[in-house]
Amino acid sequence: MSTRPARGLSRVLEDLGPTLLDLLHGEPGTVGELGGVGIHDPHDEQHYPERAIVLGVGVHGTDETVQLLGELGELGAAALVVRGPVEGRADLAEAAAHSGVALLALTRGASWAQLAAMLRTLLSEGDVGEAGEQTLGGVPSGDLFALANAIATLLDAPITIEDRGSRILAFSGRQDEADPARVASILARRVPERYLRIHEEHGVFEKLYRSELPVHIPPPTLGDEAALPRVAIAVRAGGEILGSVWATVRQPLTKEREEAFREAAGLVALHMLRHRAGADAENRLRADLVGTALEGGSGAVEALGRLGLADEPLLVLALGLEAGAAVDHAEIAAERQRLTSALAVHLTAVQPRSAVALLGDVAYAVVPAAEDSAFARERAVQVAANFLERTGERTGAVIGIGSVAAEPAALARSRANADRALRVLFHGLHSSYGIQGSRGVQGSHGGHGSRGPDGGAARRVAAIGDVHIDALLLEMRDLAIANRDELSGPLAELAAYDARHGARLVETLRAWLDAFGDVIAASASVFVHPNTFRYRIRRVSEVGGLDLGDPATRFAAMLQLRLMGAYDGGGQRD
Repeated sequence: MSTRPARGLSRVLEDLGPTLLDLLHGEPGTVGELGGVGIHDPHDEQHYPERAIVLGVGVHGTDETVQLLGELGELGAAALVVRGPVEGRADLAEAAAHSGVALLALTRGASWAQLAAMLRTLLSEGDVGEAGEQTLGGVPSGDLFALANAIATLLDAPITIEDRGSRILAFSGRQDEADPARVASILARRVPERYLRIHEEHGVFEKLYRSELPVHIPPPTLGDEAALPRVAIAVRAGGEILGSVWATVRQPLTKEREEAFREAAGLVALHMLRHRAGADAENRLRADLVGTALEGGSGAVEALGRLGLADEPLLVLALGLEAGAAVDHAEIAAERQRLTSALAVHLTAVQPRSAVALLGDVAYAVVPAAEDSAFARERAVQVAANFLERTGERTGAVIGIGSVAAEPAALARSRANADRALRVLFHGLHSSYGIQGSRGVQGSHGGHGSRGPDGGAARRVAAIGDVHIDALLLEMRDLAIANRDELSGPLAELAAYDARHGARLVETLRAWLDAFGDVIAASASVFVHPNTFRYRIRRVSEVGGLDLGDPATRFAAMLQLRLMGAYDGGGQRD
């Protein structure tokens, strides 16, 4: 059983090394509690959690490692992981000692993504909510890695805890004593397919899930690969099979150890249930805290404190998913959940300490921001655009970005502004009259995105500062519809004339205004001869009584043209 702090470097090495990690330099006991996981990117500004363990993906050679150790020491990082094997130990030892940053090596063949996932699993315990720790059987509740180590001690054998799909949920130390098949399973976080096929052919899983006792499994024969025997037991909760526990053994278990294994399986079931329930409960708690913070009321300060976001400027991102008319609502709900989880993972890597929760149909992210509003907005747009680029265009997801909240009371306004920007993006995706004239961000900084109503690339990310006028126009439309305002004045005359005579005077006026009075450009946009267009624009002035030489008249016409696309004369939406 582990007695190390749950978030310390010693605990990380105890659970993940030497199968995945080797300590090269540094004293784990002096590092203290780790604050999170960071990923080094030499081409981007770095934002690491306090006391982070940093993954040096792509860092090679002694010089690069020494330089990065120095930089991380200034940033207050706790440890650096580089790909092994590592040379230049003398220079690295001096750099690690000088920077105060421990240096670890990742085993060749291991995946950086899997390491990041396992580290976040280990370090996420107790992030939200109560600080107290409950135990089951003397092991911290839901801590499957500590439980695997405890069972390994009882059986004197390396252990894995697996789910029904043979994915590795946790494993004990001493995996170096096992065979290559076990090591491959640990590195991939699941049992290799070739071994699963052998187990299925020999009915191993059928026997395992039918028995309540440990099942002895002979070593699989696969070419020249050497393997050790296994002893496995199913993990049950009533009639539900939750998974299984596997021990790699060199000698058959004694009766005492078989009985201990059977009892341990019951304890694993409790921990797996608590782990599953705890994940659901933590998600609900996080959603409650994010919701409370976004309301900006008296509880916002406490909620932000529990989320670790107190006393700093913040920014709200709102992620929405466009749902078509003929869409499976269950599928849309599942997609929203997937996108919310993906956004949380993305922000954990690029914007640490962000809090993400799905509230209703919108996923909100509360993100630490720079005090410089322009820089904070630019950074948020870049992060959001990169995320949507990775999710692809097929999701129909868009992200609105609110204003910077310098204090908790302003967070509700940031959320409202994120919602306003989100609404502009949704309107641009499906409106028959796309809002024009604002600087919104196109796609992912490269024009990527779904096609807009005018055939161009629809915006997928927008900050409220970039689409503020669009948002105001939509709100003016809402007011006109709510008041059941009828189309009136010169535009009403032109629309009525078009309806009676099949003319196109409203279209002509719109084209002329959009072209700033350039007849050649305006006539080309509506595909008529310039002389025909000049005749039509004279008829616009005559029928509507418009003085197009008056700036106030032109502005009023432009504004009403924007508004009239959203409702008809009776105040109903098109």
